[in-house]
Amino acid sequence: MIRFILNQQSVSTDLPLGSTVLDFVRYHKRLAGTKIGCREGDCGACTVLVGDFENGRLTYRSMTSCLMPLANAHGKHLVTVEGINGAQLTPVQQAMAETNGSQCGFCTIGFVMSLTGFALGHGAHTPEKAIASIDGNICRCTGYKSIERAAHLLVDRLQTLESTDRLGALVDAGFVPAYFSEIPARLTALRESLLTKPGEDVPAAVRIGGGTDLLVQKPEAIRQATLLPLFDRDPLRQIAFHNGQLHLGASVTVTQFAENEQVRAFFPNLDNIIRLVSSTPIRNMATLGGNLVNASPIGDMSVLLLALDSTLTLRSGAETRQVPLRDFFLSYKKTALLPGEIIETISFVPPSPDTFFHFEKVCKRTHLDIASVNTACQWTLGPDGTIDTIHLSAGGVWPFPKYLEKTAAFLKGKKPSEMLWTEAEPILQSEIAPISDVRGSETYKRLLLSKLAGIGLMGVDGVDRVDKVDGVDKC
Repeated sequence: MIRFILNQQSVSTDLPLGSTVLDFVRYHKRLAGTKIGCREGDCGACTVLVGDFENGRLTYRSMTSCLMPLANAHGKHLVTVEGINGAQLTPVQQAMAETNGSQCGFCTIGFVMSLTGFALGHGAHTPEKAIASIDGNICRCTGYKSIERAAHLLVDRLQTLESTDRLGALVDAGFVPAYFSEIPARLTALRESLLTKPGEDVPAAVRIGGGTDLLVQKPEAIRQATLLPLFDRDPLRQIAFHNGQLHLGASVTVTQFAENEQVRAFFPNLDNIIRLVSSTPIRNMATLGGNLVNASPIGDMSVLLLALDSTLTLRSGAETRQVPLRDFFLSYKKTALLPGEIIETISFVPPSPDTFFHFEKVCKRTHLDIASVNTACQWTLGPDGTIDTIHLSAGGVWPFPKYLEKTAAFLKGKKPSEMLWTEAEPILQSEIAPISDVRGSETYKRLLLSKLAGIGLMGVDGVDRVDKVDGVDKC
């Protein structure tokens, strides 16, 4: 039985664990404000807010309900637009109205929910963060400038609120209804009453994390399958640094990775990297382990973690074993996981201040798109100015995320220069085998990887280094 709070109501359901939250709220609860759009997490029309405790603090995240397994709502507060509506327009809705941010109106609910999530968020309310919060919402009427004006207007209004009791101030200002003040206590009581998590007491045929890929590829099969949801397994959601390594639980989401203070201390330029990875609602759902197990040839976090020379701890019952990530991918959509195994942790030595770490991605649009080619590199220089350690990876050029072992071996021990990269290019090209598809031709992908890797490594190909920020060369 799945139990959670839906808006102001406590609900329970014995629907299949793999059913989507979108279908539950529309067809079983008749809350039609949440729209059906793409059913692929692209358009944002089905955006809801999900409240859960993170590090002891109630935090609301925007998520696309079309890709959210119902099991992942267990023990949480789920908010649709009906859950924020009142006798008057909320300040978010009012800002959209005042700036003519709604045209046909189909996308409006998603924008309202994303901006409400931004208002509920912790930290400073800035125009940049407001715009970033709606990067997963599409307006087909091309009303973006009006919506951006609404976001700026919203920031101005948020600046006038108290910061000591943010939730209370938001309730008083009408951003959310009064019942939100009761949710922390209600949610605490609900979680204490939940003795088991969905799927714990049944053999699992399919293990699922955030669901952002499986519910795109085969939603009906997932709905009918026997599932073991891993999204909320506490041991899999930990981030820790010990013995010189950063250890990430497999169910850590991309957002949790990006916001963690320990992680950010090692990756000062992380914001510029993460903004290239999907969109806010998807990052709020997608898990690191899920990205690896999916074994997509263009998995962004897979490519990033390869360049960090990560090691996986795999678990089956009480047994564990370690596998280097570079050996984890075997062929297209095939990994080294044995039957019954899951990824428990992802571990790597984080970059030091004198380590160059760089991630690049090219796709047809900046946000929420699949890469044509993505690549990452990590390297250090020895006292003599030669490359001491180096790790290279690439996506979109092989049937799975590719660790470029031969190219790295050639570069190691040599001084970085444009001539060196010219000599390394044939080796790079021999290690990859891209195919022509809708994201680009084989020739284009070969050229693209050559340019991106060259810039990331040495700022070559006629692009001058102009400065160094946060230990990463900016070209």
